[in-house]
Amino acid sequence: MKVGLLTGGGDCPGLNAVIRGVVKVIDNAGGKSIGLLEGWRGAITGNHIELTPKFTDPIIDKGGTILGSSRTNPFKNPTEIDQIVETFGNLGLDALVAIGGDDTLGVASKLYSEKGLPVIGCPKTIDNDLSATDQTFGFDTCINIVMEAIDRLRTTAESHRRILVVEVMGRHAGWIACYSAIASGADYFMVPEREVNIKEMIDVLQKRRDEGKNYGIVVVSEGAKLNTDGGFVTKDQEVDEFGHVKLGGIGDHVAKVIENRMGIETRSVTLGHLQRGGTPSAFDRVLGTRLGVHAGHLALKKDFGKMVAMRGTQIVAVELKDAVDQMRELEDSFFDEAAEFLK
Repeated sequence: MKVGLLTGGGDCPGLNAVIRGVVKVIDNAGGKSIGLLEGWRGAITGNHIELTPKFTDPIIDKGGTILGSSRTNPFKNPTEIDQIVETFGNLGLDALVAIGGDDTLGVASKLYSEKGLPVIGCPKTIDNDLSATDQTFGFDTCINIVMEAIDRLRTTAESHRRILVVEVMGRHAGWIACYSAIASGADYFMVPEREVNIKEMIDVLQKRRDEGKNYGIVVVSEGAKLNTDGGFVTKDQEVDEFGHVKLGGIGDHVAKVIENRMGIETRSVTLGHLQRGGTPSAFDRVLGTRLGVHAGHLALKKDFGKMVAMRGTQIVAVELKDAVDQMRELEDSFFDEAAEFLK
């Protein structure tokens, strides 16, 4: 069997662990693996490299992806779909493992349902917003990076008696903001799933001051909505190939509101792509490896149109279309637990 692999969308710690897992399984079965470079762009152009265990064994500790990535949407141009089909034939591929988030896997799902291409999905996103899986690799590394950043910011906030607003990624899901806020003991957090309550935030920060805490930490998801500003805060009105606007800037808005209403010096910090980078955590190395191993076995069994997913402690196969049908939002139970610290 000859299996292709590609990584699409934003880079993510743990991608190389998945690649390593797939390659090892296919090699053990006497097959071959090739990597299509820069996501769906490589599937269109046929640009690829050979992948062997000797080449992929040392990459488990590396961040990012050795295959490169892009936000290429081949369904914007029908001729590019034909080119992908042609690439399959030219390279003699028996299967393709697409590693990515909802956009990358959305393309994979359509290629399977509309063109009958033998694809298998593997869930990747620091946002943790893919349905049909309990967690995506990359998320654990991300929240640990955010937690460490906030731990460092706390010392300067306390030294200067300031309030610091930390803007994190997550797009339209609040997993990163919620987990990192709880882990770092932030005073308040804002997420896309709940209406922003400015008065409640100010009341909480003021209460902490009255109790003797001379600094504050607020975590804000980039996709949280400010009703006073007409909704999402965006960097500009440009959209990517999948129609997504570039979110960002809400941290600055929230910091100005706090300073104007409380009269306390408030600064904002946007962590940005720092959250994607660096060495993957042990959890993401293990999860990525396990997902890669199971994706390789699905390819060998020719069980296509599926995505490998984490359910509890087990790795299972789910329908690929179910994974991209809807976004996985932050669950309500987290708000109830976090509410204990707003009293």
